[in-house]
Amino acid sequence: MKLAILGGGGFRVPLVHRALLAGGGVTELVLHDVDAGRLAAIERVLAEQAEDVSGAPRVRTTTDLAVALSDVDFVFSAVRVGGLRGRQLDEQVAAAEGVLGQETVGAGGIAYGLRTVPVAVGLARTIAELAPRAWVINFTNPAGLVTEAMAAHLGGRVIGICDSPVGLCRRVARALGIDPATAWFDYAGLNHLGWLRAVRVGGEDVLPRLLADAAACESFEEGKLFGADWLRALGALPNEYLHYYYFAREAAGSESRGAFLLEQQRGFYAEPSLASWERTRLEREATYMAETREGERDADDLDGGGYENVALALLRAIAHGERTTLILNVRNGSALPGVPGSAVVEVPCVVDANGARPIAAGPLPDHALGLVTAVKAVERATIEAATTGSRAAALRAFALHPLVDSVSVARRLLDGYVAVHPELAYLAR
Repeated sequence: MKLAILGGGGFRVPLVHRALLAGGGVTELVLHDVDAGRLAAIERVLAEQAEDVSGAPRVRTTTDLAVALSDVDFVFSAVRVGGLRGRQLDEQVAAAEGVLGQETVGAGGIAYGLRTVPVAVGLARTIAELAPRAWVINFTNPAGLVTEAMAAHLGGRVIGICDSPVGLCRRVARALGIDPATAWFDYAGLNHLGWLRAVRVGGEDVLPRLLADAAACESFEEGKLFGADWLRALGALPNEYLHYYYFAREAAGSESRGAFLLEQQRGFYAEPSLASWERTRLEREATYMAETREGERDADDLDGGGYENVALALLRAIAHGERTTLILNVRNGSALPGVPGSAVVEVPCVVDANGARPIAAGPLPDHALGLVTAVKAVERATIEAATTGSRAAALRAFALHPLVDSVSVARRLLDGYVAVHPELAYLAR
């Protein structure tokens, strides 16, 4: 079985490779990237990682997309248009206006989407032409928005993934002292905008038990982040990224993640090795969302085991017909009431050889549905702008986002991003 990773020079690729070494049936791994130097660095790390591992997949690298897609069974799309320098600029332009520049939420997420969607759509069209039977697993952020744009050309053969929901469910299970394999996690929303509404064990919802115990509730990441009193008021556990909405005043202008990662990874790519990659990874994980958290991150959350394991579970289920349930980003259909059927949502799905099918979920409460509806409208305006070149749609995306508080600010954001990102020349006046 052949797997191609688009964005194969990316820093997190060794995590996927490490998971492949544990099994999954992939015999050939092709890394594609537009940067040959980054490819060479990651290839070196993978070679070290595979030493003395029997049955390790053969690894090849290429800057030729057609070569990467030849006879491929699965494609992992993990591109970063503009690189970490682009992320740094996203944050800086937003911070100058006093709004959030985080790469998937608020103004930063819109800017990232505007320069990523044209590339993602181009990849989707090429995959549809050269590898129409391949399954595409999308890692590229903003994951829900990008998956929806690619789905216009690939239909149900593109599936988006994120490790935030599975991490939340794992931490909640640990706090409750239950085996996550025995529980049903009622999670629903959009990527980076979802809520865990119930945890059912043997027909009983045990989430209220957790919410009633302040010490247990605040023993894990999300409880510390939001506070037990707010979680009780919601009656649910939000995805960690909802901190940017619920505590918008505190979050705006505080992040400098892009600059930190740019400098950190510059050192690794200059002198790549498995040891330097592992040191850099652990530092990266320890500082994840540090601007929202007091103190150090829990050790249990630093061991990897995130999105790469979701991706491999999805791959195995499709390739081998191993029926399973995963929280994924897929077209809604009729699964989540109040959300358009063609919209990509993040919900539990049944996965087998036929792909991923969303499981019917109960309606979101009004406050959550209102936020989901608003953000989905922003995502769709972003896709419209990126696929048609409409500056008006781009302005609408910025102005209607819940975390952008003025049309005047939205205009300045759009002008600012067009000025610093060559990829957005299509939106110039």
